[in-house]
Amino acid sequence: MPLIDRRSFFIKGASMLSCIGLSRYARAAISLQLPSPLQPGSVVRAVNPGTWIDPGTDFSELRRRCSDQGWILQIPNSVRQQWKWFSGTDAQRLSDLQQAWNDTQVDALLYLGAGWGSSRVLEAGFHFPKRSLWTIGFSDCSSLLLAQYASGSLGAIHASLAGPNNQWQRVVDLLSGRSVSPLKGRSVNTGRATGPLVVTNLTVATHLIGTAWFPSLKGALLVLEDVGEAPYRVDRMLTHWRMAGVLNGVAGIATGRFIWQGAVEPGDFTMMGILKERLGDLGVPLVADLPIGHGLPNLAMPIGFKAYLDAGNGLLGLS
Repeated sequence: MPLIDRRSFFIKGASMLSCIGLSRYARAAISLQLPSPLQPGSVVRAVNPGTWIDPGTDFSELRRRCSDQGWILQIPNSVRQQWKWFSGTDAQRLSDLQQAWNDTQVDALLYLGAGWGSSRVLEAGFHFPKRSLWTIGFSDCSSLLLAQYASGSLGAIHASLAGPNNQWQRVVDLLSGRSVSPLKGRSVNTGRATGPLVVTNLTVATHLIGTAWFPSLKGALLVLEDVGEAPYRVDRMLTHWRMAGVLNGVAGIATGRFIWQGAVEPGDFTMMGILKERLGDLGVPLVADLPIGHGLPNLAMPIGFKAYLDAGNGLLGLS
């Protein structure tokens, strides 16, 4: 996708917010408990760790949705900062995020923006305190969700803050400790597997491989999604994952939405052809076309929760 088109896509996405094994830590050390379910009076804070958003962005719908749950929504002025492409300098965004995580009065973080820049906050020296915290985001903010899980902190939810009421209700249910229905996709390789759930954007996660922020996927159920990447680039990234060995020991794989609108040259793989060819020979259950990722619906799923993949029926659910 041309740069200007990607920028337009993410600005449009931001305006819709009127509604939001390598590790620095040993994986065996993950012992933190889930954060407590949100309830009336819980404090929810918005942060923008990546691309700047329009200073005139209307958050009234997001305020209403939080108010309906009795949650206290904090939207600091810093979410509207701008430095070049980003919502403030790396140091400013690092400070905002660190302060939010260190504030024990905050019960959940809503990651606004997206686009580009969240991983720069990690590189700038962000450190997860030893606690779990509800965090909600996707796209570029997948870097923070993965890093949180790699650090041993639970509570990261791959979800959009925008979208229709039923999509938002699923986020509310997860934050409130209620059960959610399984997601339905299409069976590619049959079989059943269980394990901790890891949901992420392919491009963003690819650029964390080899860093302290990429979690182990051994025994995990991996869900991948992406937008604006041509089939040949998806092929290149998945080949990288295979060569890096990060898929060794994965229990099951599913794919969400992979949006690509460019022309397919004669002899090219289709997007589904690439996904099936690069992931289908790993000897694990494989499901395609889950309602996850850019576009609608983008149904929330929590990272690190024990889940099951019933590939024969195309189902992904929480255990």
